[in-house]
Amino acid sequence: MANSIGCANPSLLFLLIISTQMAVGQGSTDVFLMDIAIENGKTVLAYPSNISNNEGYDNQPSFYDDHTILFSSNRNGQTDVAQYDILTGEKTWLTHTELGSEYSPMRIPKSQDFSAIRLDQTGLQRLYHYNRATGKSKAIREDAKVGYHVWHSSSILVQTVLVEDRMDLVISNLMDKTDVLVHKNVGRSLHKIPNTKLISYIAKQAGIWSLNSLDPISGATHTIGSLPIGTEDICWLPDGTFLVPSGNLVSRIRPGSMENPEVISLSEHKEIGAISRMAISPSGKQLALVSEDPPYKIVQKQVDAYNAGDLDAFISCYAPNVKVSHYPNQLWYEGQKRMRTVYAGLSPSHTMYQVEVVKRITLGNKVLDYEKVTGQDKILWQAAIYEVENGKISTMTFIFEDTPVPQPEIIVQEQLDAYNARDIDAFLNTYTDDVQLFNFPAELRRKGKAEMREGYGGYFQSTPDLHCQIKNRIVIGNKVIDEEYVTANGEHFRAVAIYEVEHGKINKVTFLR
Repeated sequence: MANSIGCANPSLLFLLIISTQMAVGQGSTDVFLMDIAIENGKTVLAYPSNISNNEGYDNQPSFYDDHTILFSSNRNGQTDVAQYDILTGEKTWLTHTELGSEYSPMRIPKSQDFSAIRLDQTGLQRLYHYNRATGKSKAIREDAKVGYHVWHSSSILVQTVLVEDRMDLVISNLMDKTDVLVHKNVGRSLHKIPNTKLISYIAKQAGIWSLNSLDPISGATHTIGSLPIGTEDICWLPDGTFLVPSGNLVSRIRPGSMENPEVISLSEHKEIGAISRMAISPSGKQLALVSEDPPYKIVQKQVDAYNAGDLDAFISCYAPNVKVSHYPNQLWYEGQKRMRTVYAGLSPSHTMYQVEVVKRITLGNKVLDYEKVTGQDKILWQAAIYEVENGKISTMTFIFEDTPVPQPEIIVQEQLDAYNARDIDAFLNTYTDDVQLFNFPAELRRKGKAEMREGYGGYFQSTPDLHCQIKNRIVIGNKVIDEEYVTANGEHFRAVAIYEVEHGKINKVTFLR
């Protein structure tokens, strides 16, 4: 059973590897709109709505005003600028460039028009001015390969210019046609800082990444604070705090106290996967974010491809260096090449087995499927734990029904009842003396009843509202897999626990978080 001793510190969560996407390829992404609210002193992101609702690449949102969002969207094999009306829910197309695609649309100050990066089929990449009513365009810059941009005013532009294998930050005065190089090697995230005349950007130096401010008039820069290496996106709220995504977590940070972020989890919204970009409405009441396909969709794609006998589609769901293991961490094989050999006989006319997902548990980037496998006049039951990273399955761990134990769920239910009663003696009585607790796949957390009593005893006494509810339960062989929803000290969190039963007692527990 999960307890607060094993929970992660929010400030440490912020230091996890940040999602990195440098516009190198177009995966399947969607644009979501969410409300921003404060409840009991905490930031709440609620009511996600998929406003792109489109197969393929939908990305780079910006607020034209409080009621309108511009974003890049896939259409007929190219990327055009779409507009979403928040009040009516209507999506319309603003561009249709036959020999090119548009990216990073943004309203031009003191204008009804917008700018966007056009990538032509010839490879030419330039910044254009678009008439919002007609879609007609003209180049703003003919001489620079622009990566990203933000308007300081209608005549002063801050942009990243692609140079070799990096992007450099440049201030461009469109009136006198002058350019000033500010910083070499910067990130894609350029934003106005609310209630100032400054622009923020991410500076990348060897071993040090930082969030900096820029005064486009004087050219002066200032370091706001350091960021974890790999940070590619931030956005500002009107009160001067800023948001940083990491997977499906969002950290709200106040400059000057960056080591103590408020961490907001979006794990309860199963349609939202890893977040790569964000934009805040002028009022600060709504957030537009870009999400990769959530892990469960990627897992389902490989199930569908397998059942259809489509080997190429099946393999494409996996990372090139995918690791396939027997539970908990006995490596079976590694890499797409080896996987292709293992499944070499799979074809539309040769599907030996059909897989039916009977139960599915999603937790962060992990998906645990309980699967019924039918074929060759037999039925097999198995569980599979998938870990998804950067839109691909990076690990797959099988749990087979190879150690039958009669009704292992009985003893697991006894320990759950004792946990909810906060009865430490009854709780420990359900475990073997040498019980071991792990974080998946094999990180030892506790060993033996003495360590468990030390950890859980005080916790039971100090947590009067402690309660665990089982959302899903899977029984396979000697293992009971519980999806748990735990309340403790007014907080709620989810975990998955895999209990292994031996001789009527629980002798091993592995937690997925």
